Amino acid sequence: MKYNNLGNTGLLVSELCLGAMTFGGKGFWSIVGKQQLDEVNNLIKTAFEAGINFYDTANAYSEGQSEELLGQSIKVLGLSRQDLVIATKVRLRMGQGVNQVGLSRAHIYDSVDASLQRLQTSHLDLLYVHGVDFMTALDETMRGLEDVVRAGKVRYLGVCNFPAWQVMKANAIAEKYNWTKFSALQYFYSIAERAAENDIVPLAIDQQMSLMPWSPLAGGFLSGKFSRDNQSSGENARRDQFDFPLINKEKAFDIIELMQKIAQTKQVSVAQIALAWLLKKTAVGSVIIGAKKQDQLLDNIASTQIQFSADEMNELDEISTVMKPYPNWMVDWQMRDRLIS
Repeated sequence: MKYNNLGNTGLLVSELCLGAMTFGGKGFWSIVGKQQLDEVNNLIKTAFEAGINFYDTANAYSEGQSEELLGQSIKVLGLSRQDLVIATKVRLRMGQGVNQVGLSRAHIYDSVDASLQRLQTSHLDLLYVHGVDFMTALDETMRGLEDVVRAGKVRYLGVCNFPAWQVMKANAIAEKYNWTKFSALQYFYSIAERAAENDIVPLAIDQQMSLMPWSPLAGGFLSGKFSRDNQSSGENARRDQFDFPLINKEKAFDIIELMQKIAQTKQVSVAQIALAWLLKKTAVGSVIIGAKKQDQLLDNIASTQIQFSADEMNELDEISTVMKPYPNWMVDWQMRDRLIS
């Protein structure tokens, strides 16, 4: 297992991060997973023994149960808190009250206190804002985040699902007031959906921020269970019930066919090829994997050992590439006379 800096900080995180979305199973989240404490213990123990020190959850996952189970498991397993990097999120609705949602200072503070209680910890290593809240000024959000950092409740900040321009605006506000900036970017990024490369990847590289891809297997579509001839897993998989995140399936089937070919030559799974491709990308700090069973987790962990030839990487890049949106294609076109051969 390799370890990478969290952005331009000195904090090291494992190249794989265990996501806890499968923990709990309350309400809507039962579609994703229903893992209870014994199963959670097994997953975390397996991940920790493989060298994974990074664990990702959110207050909204299973309406708080995911955080609770993660916290309980750490206690049951007797893991040292200093050996763990724990990330959670704030933004999604956590109750029926009109203020129990969003990125106001009030909701940030209330949510962090509740997360700390559920996780049974004194601090969060990384707090992500889970998405955009256009009802709250970014100045207020960044001040609310600075409040919890200065209170010692949060150590580093990250952002999910913001447009790139809004991330830059938020960090400019933080820099203006000498507040804490975002160090981590958590975005949907997969060989089946490379839109993040248009603006988010360049942002990560330019600003020395770590990119943490979520759903690297595109909601299980790249697990090896789906193909053009078999568009249902036959196992009541998550994708069978919840067709998300959105991808171009016809293009994804072409990618899967190539990955199957490469996987066969290496005697590994298709999922490992998809994860290994992401692990080779410069901007990626840690790939977030989710699992319901130990064998699935071990298979994902094995992706860290896969190496590609230059030809294999080129093939994977070529088959998964998509036309850049405007103005990105225009930038490339205009830069032709500035390239040095």
